[in-house]
Amino acid sequence: MIDWNAMSDDAFRHEVRSFYAEHFPMHLRDVIGYYTWAQQRDWYRKLYERGWAAPSWPREHGGMGLDASKLLIFVEERLDLARGPDFGGLVMLGPVLMKFGSPEQKARYLPRILSCDDLWAQGYSEPGAGSDLASLRTEAVLDGNEFVVNGQKIWTTWGLECTHMFALVRTDKSVKKQAGISFLLLDLKSPGVKVRGIRNLTGQEDFCEVFFDDVRVPRANLVGELNDGWRVSKALVGHERLLIGNPQHCQRALQRLATVARSQGLFDDTGFLDKYTQLALDVEDLAASYGRYCDLARRGEPIGADVSLLKIWATETLQRINEQIVECAGDYGGSNGLLPFGSAGVDVLHPFYISRPTTIGAGTSEVQRNIMAKFVLGLPS
Repeated sequence: MIDWNAMSDDAFRHEVRSFYAEHFPMHLRDVIGYYTWAQQRDWYRKLYERGWAAPSWPREHGGMGLDASKLLIFVEERLDLARGPDFGGLVMLGPVLMKFGSPEQKARYLPRILSCDDLWAQGYSEPGAGSDLASLRTEAVLDGNEFVVNGQKIWTTWGLECTHMFALVRTDKSVKKQAGISFLLLDLKSPGVKVRGIRNLTGQEDFCEVFFDDVRVPRANLVGELNDGWRVSKALVGHERLLIGNPQHCQRALQRLATVARSQGLFDDTGFLDKYTQLALDVEDLAASYGRYCDLARRGEPIGADVSLLKIWATETLQRINEQIVECAGDYGGSNGLLPFGSAGVDVLHPFYISRPTTIGAGTSEVQRNIMAKFVLGLPS
């Protein structure tokens, strides 16, 4: 197995860039937003066979084990690759199982996550329990060696595509809200599970709602201890916020802004140049901060509450860049599809739409600021 960290940064960057240039499928280039597993499956197999499917996973679990500098290079050199249904397992569940899973769970699930034989959705949010996640009402009652699950999850990303779900469920109503929650692994093909798509503004159904009607789940699918799911979930949320804090989305948006601005002659406008420079500096700072958190994750160290800053920073910067693109596009700012700007085609409106909910998902910006105030700055609630 190649020790990628032993390579120089320049050599590793050349290796990644060359592989993507030669092998990345044309039909996946410059995709913004959601695409299906059928569209990306063959490309993912190439990454998996090369050993590049999980750049941040430890080598002993089949990952690349990249250090922070190499991981940033890997992210930066990826062509525009829209998020797909492989991320739930690779980025969120995998690291949690490495830390909290039983030996049997690791042996069973980690290889199938890596190969994407299993695709995992996140079952956290519910109607009335989004930002206030501790108010969740989906219930799991222990019956012998099985849990019987009833309730509903919503805003389940890629629910129609995924085969499994990791979910927070209430297993004790007699204690305070956070103390009575457990972390379960569910097969979405189980009897009693119903998944229904939610069509969004762009016409896609990457968000779903999932209903559970007397769904029986083996007790062996409990991750961690009974009623200890809140502690497990906080670790997973840290990894999710790390994913959302990936600087690639802002970097690509900044490139689109530069393309539009250059075609409109806006770099001669000192007012625009000031705005662009500030956005570019924000993206550079985001990348540096992201690298620090990736290094923590790679070493298996806890990702603290201050990762909320990364999530705020990334999503709000992305929104500002996309707003600037719409403004710079002028009369084209309200048009759908690829539009000609110089010799390049840029989709102005779709990225603007899909950047709007980023400050809501994985905890709203308001919630993130409250977390920072309480757990980082020590301010009173």
